[in-house]
Amino acid sequence: MIPARMGSTRLARKNLAWLNGKPLIYYAIKAALDAGIFDRIILNSENAAFSEVARRYGVEYYQRREELGNSTTKSDEVVYDFMSHNPGDITAWVNPTSPLQTGEEIRKAVGYFIDNKMDSLFTMREEQVHCVYDGHSLNFNCAEPFAQTQQLKPVQRFVYSVMMWRNRVFMQSYENEGHALFCGKIGYFPVSKESALIVKTEEDLRLIEYILTGRESKKNYRIEYDE
Repeated sequence: MIPARMGSTRLARKNLAWLNGKPLIYYAIKAALDAGIFDRIILNSENAAFSEVARRYGVEYYQRREELGNSTTKSDEVVYDFMSHNPGDITAWVNPTSPLQTGEEIRKAVGYFIDNKMDSLFTMREEQVHCVYDGHSLNFNCAEPFAQTQQLKPVQRFVYSVMMWRNRVFMQSYENEGHALFCGKIGYFPVSKESALIVKTEEDLRLIEYILTGRESKKNYRIEYDE
């Protein structure tokens, strides 16, 4: 399932914004297709404009209720609605906000989920950096000599490039508790630095545009040094 909400508070019509000659949503569709593991790939939106996008790139389309496309809608509601209308054993949410994620990485995340018999899974990025939350150090001690970054315990930052659930467990949890994103046996899968680049703002979009165009101009990149 690829979510494609039309509205966005930080970047208008984000999923249709051009990124290196393609709409942002295209990259999630391509990665899901490249993964080569899904029985069905379904674009999920409250706006019928995305039905044409789905047709153009050769995937299915599901139109959810309009009220499930506003900025206050919870992901739990979207997933439960999708599962209710698209029965299956496992649902993977492939997020268009991570356009640099590859099909190979999606395939590995799904494999990890299945091999470890998970009920829910979330991608994250391990960051070995000094972190502070609410004025307090998380992974270093201010009363000791300043720790080298390679000595730090990594923090795990959520990326959401892929989220995944066993339908039966998710739906039962949602019906019993009213929420279900974190249900059953929960797993976390680390992704690359590129996959962890998330499009939320125009600045993010520009940054990833630079990366994509740079790739094309330096396909055979290698490190060189000042002599």
